[in-house]
Amino acid sequence: MIAIASLFPRIEPRLQARKYLLALLSDLPKRNGWTIAEWVGDRQPDATQRLLNHARWDTLGVMSAIRRFAVAGLDHAAGPGVLAIGALDESGQEKKGSATAGVKRQHMGCAGGIDNGINTVHLAYVRAGSGHALIASRQWIPAEQVADPVAAVTMGLPLDLAFRTKGELAIDLLTDAYADGMSVDFIASDEVYGACTSLRHFLQEHAQAYVLRVRSSFTLTLGAETAMTCADVVAKHLKQKRKWTIRSAGAGSKGERTYAWAWIATASPVHHLLIRKHRKTGELAFHYCFIPIGRPVTLSRLVAAAGLRWPVEETFEFGKDLFGLDQSQVRLYHAILRHTVLVMAALAICAVAAAAARRRTDTQAPPPTHPDQAPPADPGMIPLTVAEIKRLFNAATTTTRSLLHAAHWSAWRRRHQARARWFHQRARLATAYALLS
Repeated sequence: MIAIASLFPRIEPRLQARKYLLALLSDLPKRNGWTIAEWVGDRQPDATQRLLNHARWDTLGVMSAIRRFAVAGLDHAAGPGVLAIGALDESGQEKKGSATAGVKRQHMGCAGGIDNGINTVHLAYVRAGSGHALIASRQWIPAEQVADPVAAVTMGLPLDLAFRTKGELAIDLLTDAYADGMSVDFIASDEVYGACTSLRHFLQEHAQAYVLRVRSSFTLTLGAETAMTCADVVAKHLKQKRKWTIRSAGAGSKGERTYAWAWIATASPVHHLLIRKHRKTGELAFHYCFIPIGRPVTLSRLVAAAGLRWPVEETFEFGKDLFGLDQSQVRLYHAILRHTVLVMAALAICAVAAAAARRRTDTQAPPPTHPDQAPPADPGMIPLTVAEIKRLFNAATTTTRSLLHAAHWSAWRRRHQARARWFHQRARLATAYALLS
């Protein structure tokens, strides 16, 4: 388990944090102060609210312990030679009113557009074929709230808090992670972070390879000092079909996620432009890449790194749907951070357990090789997932149903998912054959 007891000066908040963590791991449909207090057996929500709002404990120290636990656990499960990625992204939570720290009308991915809410920048640790977990988080606070002394006091903002862009918050997260010994092959991100010049310089100063998404208007210099946007590069140099290569960005639940890829050298020997094109829609995605001199650089390696950014979205899905990442009903800056940290702990426990069990619980039948292939008599089972680990944990610790009953239903679901996955893969083969004919 995660060693965090010494980070709580008093035993009462430590015990309350343990109860809070068990509630996050439970099957509660909503996780807030009231529902958690009722689930853990408290007479009122005061102790839960005190844990988040007023109790003395080292929140960032707990986050550091979670980070070391998650990285070590995923590394052990993955073994040597497997790509490790640090993925930067943000996650939102819709909020009402204007009293919550960081709340503002802004773009919210969870809302599909502009809405009232808060945004938090996250760093996820991803190990290819093993698993992924959140290992660092910082909430983005608008400049006007930082500058307003009344708002700062009301929202519980730290006295020394300075405004930081999302790219600068990403630098803070990476600084903490490097201090804890995190080592990754690549940093990956979406366009918000790829556009941050200071983040790119920070990574290059640390000799950290990266594959960062950038917009089509991003300008780079090709040979002979020719400055072009990414869109112009495609229009001028990639008109011919033979210049694109079909590669998989990784395995999905329905088969390989194949795209057309192109790799363009820039005037700098350490910078490259990686371009992904959707095979049906033609939609383009651009990745600005940095590979230090002496490091291996191949198209396959860059494609694999770019493809390993997507698990951070799955990590957010797990965090929200399974552990209540977006269900904090608190307003103060440090209370929101403490809820996030405890959710990170719950997610890390299940992610490391799933990674450790992955090889011995994956009994899926070999994938189909032809669209007319008959289904296997036994589809096997997909490996234990974070969701299944959580269900089994609940069966072993908090429910009246037997663990044997829970294990039966876990096996039934995993076998059903393996069968569905096999048929999805065969359907994709049929589509691929149709395109070639």
